[in-house]
Amino acid sequence: MYVTLAGPPLLFGSRDPITIAAWCALLGAGLIVAPAQQLLKGHWLILAGLSFLALCFVFVLHEQLSDHPWIATFNPIWAKASNALGQQLAPSVSIVKGQPLFAVGAPLANMLALVLGLIVGVDPDRTRRGIRVMAWAGAGYAVYGILALLIDPTEILWREKTQYLGNLTSTFINRNTAAAYFGSCSVIWFVLLLSAIRRSLPRGHIEWKKVLGYLLTETRRPVLVRFVMLFVCLSAMLMTSSRGGVLLSLMVLILTFMIYFRRDLSRARLWIALVGCVAAGLILLQVLGGNISNRIDMEGLSDAGRLSAYRSTLKIIADNPWFGTGLGTFAFSFPAYRSGDISMRGVWGIGHNTPLELASEMGVPFALVVAAAWLAGLTALYFGSRRQNAVVPLSALAVSLIALLHSSIDFSLQVAGYAIVVFVLLGLGLSRVVCSIHAGRD
Repeated sequence: MYVTLAGPPLLFGSRDPITIAAWCALLGAGLIVAPAQQLLKGHWLILAGLSFLALCFVFVLHEQLSDHPWIATFNPIWAKASNALGQQLAPSVSIVKGQPLFAVGAPLANMLALVLGLIVGVDPDRTRRGIRVMAWAGAGYAVYGILALLIDPTEILWREKTQYLGNLTSTFINRNTAAAYFGSCSVIWFVLLLSAIRRSLPRGHIEWKKVLGYLLTETRRPVLVRFVMLFVCLSAMLMTSSRGGVLLSLMVLILTFMIYFRRDLSRARLWIALVGCVAAGLILLQVLGGNISNRIDMEGLSDAGRLSAYRSTLKIIADNPWFGTGLGTFAFSFPAYRSGDISMRGVWGIGHNTPLELASEMGVPFALVVAAAWLAGLTALYFGSRRQNAVVPLSALAVSLIALLHSSIDFSLQVAGYAIVVFVLLGLGLSRVVCSIHAGRD
């Protein structure tokens, strides 16, 4: 588990099928030896829900791959191709024969990571250590990314860097995924920092007027170390120049502060704290994120090409609502629906909106099942984070929000090097929520 919390970003975001297969093998091996004896009733209920989700996934794959689907109808494109070629082709629900089987690696890795985190998360010591492993790994990647940008911005590890030459990507290929990852690591360090500050303050009600003076005179080593690591990860995030990744991460950082200290703030002070946090975020954006401000001034907050691509994807969904066009077939289906409003430059191999792309490839019913599962998980994490010193559930909630929100305008959760880390952390958070509920009943 520690390896999968630290290693996936290393090899260019683990986007290569062979690398994803290797992570599946490692995660599978971890599940074989994972201690499942201490699982509680709540853990088994979550596993039952995940089993139902997996069955739905397998059913859709069967329909897309089978020569004799149970209820799905073959995609009309095969009849058109047969007429055009003058010979009968074997039809399929998927528009590309067999493609869903080759695309199953990333979803499988995500599911294995989630289950592994859920099982290992029963142990609180291993869970806390896992959080620190992810945080320190993120700081290490941030340091590498900053040094690589300053020393040789034309290379990523041993490969030539062909895109985003003026932006930090660290070991990722895409700057937007890098921004989401470093935003996630920043929020982990932020939660750890808040926890260290809370422990260093005198017990009882917080006297906010004295907090700053107390920290300046009584700052302990854990507070200082976590503040420095937070600054390093935030700097790396800002140096990516990703508008969506940076703005969403800052928004989640503010939300995290509000959730963590909600017990120590009256309603009036909550509003004051919110205004102060927003002001601090804007100052940080102006001082350290001038490149992002320039992009917003020149290009705005939205991309017209992406909005047109979303409308085109909705047309794919409308024509294939039940079982989609086949897992991993977006790049093959999109050209026929590509809007004339989109520039002729470039190839849209990814939808830049993971929920829409999922619905277009797997059908609306399965996408709704996945959405319901995410909603249930986020709800559990939110209520779990409301407990005192709930570092792990709050970290998992914040990182999940960054991943989901960013994937609604990009494709960060489709990059295995980021997604595996998110799903392991999600499993840890859900596991600790179950354990805290059980402890409360006891």
